[in-house]
Amino acid sequence: MENNILLARHGLQKEDGIASPKEIATQLLNRLLAAPDTLENDSTIISALQAASREINSPGPGMLIDPLGGDLPLTDFDPYIRGIVRWLNELGIYTFGSCDGHGKRPAHIFLKKFPNSRQVEIIKAAVPACMKCRIDGKNVRLAYPLESQTLLLDIAENLYQVYKNPDYLKNLHAGNFKFQLIELLNIPGASTDERAIRLTLKNKLNRLLDNSFIDRKGNLLGYMECGTGPTILLSAHMDTVEEIECKREIIEEGTTLRSSKGILGADDRAGIAAILSILKRVRKTNFNGTIKVAFTVEEEIGCRGSRGIDMDFIEDVDAAIVIDRRSNRDIVTSNAGFAFCSDEFGKLFEQAGKLAGMEDWQTTSGGISDAKVFANYGIPSVNLSAGYQNEHTDFETVDFLATFETVLLVEFLLHNDMIRKLDSCQYHHNPENIV
Repeated sequence: MENNILLARHGLQKEDGIASPKEIATQLLNRLLAAPDTLENDSTIISALQAASREINSPGPGMLIDPLGGDLPLTDFDPYIRGIVRWLNELGIYTFGSCDGHGKRPAHIFLKKFPNSRQVEIIKAAVPACMKCRIDGKNVRLAYPLESQTLLLDIAENLYQVYKNPDYLKNLHAGNFKFQLIELLNIPGASTDERAIRLTLKNKLNRLLDNSFIDRKGNLLGYMECGTGPTILLSAHMDTVEEIECKREIIEEGTTLRSSKGILGADDRAGIAAILSILKRVRKTNFNGTIKVAFTVEEEIGCRGSRGIDMDFIEDVDAAIVIDRRSNRDIVTSNAGFAFCSDEFGKLFEQAGKLAGMEDWQTTSGGISDAKVFANYGIPSVNLSAGYQNEHTDFETVDFLATFETVLLVEFLLHNDMIRKLDSCQYHHNPENIV
């Protein structure tokens, strides 16, 4: 691990060495670097900092020091929370007191002011998915497995990365998204046997939507009402092309996931994970309308689920967004000369990508998917990339950061009310044309 990252986990950085020698951080860093072999790992740094802290006069207990006008008493903080406190204050999230739990109870941080929504987002994004974070007014409570106190140092590292580069917040969100994706990748559900994945998703949708149900074909459907605007359908399929191998492992290489044996199953668990993430985030956007969700069955064997979907459920849908395309940043708007939507509707997604800082989203032609079926029902539709590659093979992979960027694209569209009832995009329903 890079030395500056190691230091950051404990509330220090190399730049502290060029500050005034009266500052606590500078004194701690100088003593730390003067001792041999202190930058080997977290344990050696903690031991060295504890020894150094006894030699430095503290300005006073944390709760008596105003972080807006005084030097943080880093020498007085518990060793596993020192870094969190330092970087929270550097990010403008000022603290009043803290305790790392001493490996016996949850850690606590008391804030000086009520955090705003952006500050809450930063704190929660910095917390690893295996921990629980509760923010109650000015009190931040961090619950961790008692044998895993070093997870608090991971939070400090994450906060430091955001402090150095605010755009790193996206990587933190993507990292937490990865854990939900991996959970879905490990649930079986080959075509015609989607029971296990459907049960898992039904339980999740019960907490996210106003209502959810299973239609006669076996599709999992639901909706949430967020206003009186257009009705947008989000869709992905539950089935995998073949069964997931037992006792396989998911191997992580950077932001890429692959299976140690057999298919990975990212086609289309990545699309499902993306939609679940969108549902969790949409109520915090300015979206005004209704979100409908269709997790379909038997897509891999001829889109049978979407062909047999309950027609009453989709009769009021104004636009459909399917997330089931390989690669990154594709907007599939046609197949073999059959248009899923108007050019204007497809370009809307390109425009959203540019405005959201992802300029290479491009409309393209693609293969058959549920998007083509929905288009035949008269619904302007697109199929967005889900970040996977080499689907239907043992070499299948998924880039979870790319999948999360699809979440951000759809969130941007919804937040900015870019999808409305576009008469020019509507098709006339012609059941005889259903593929």
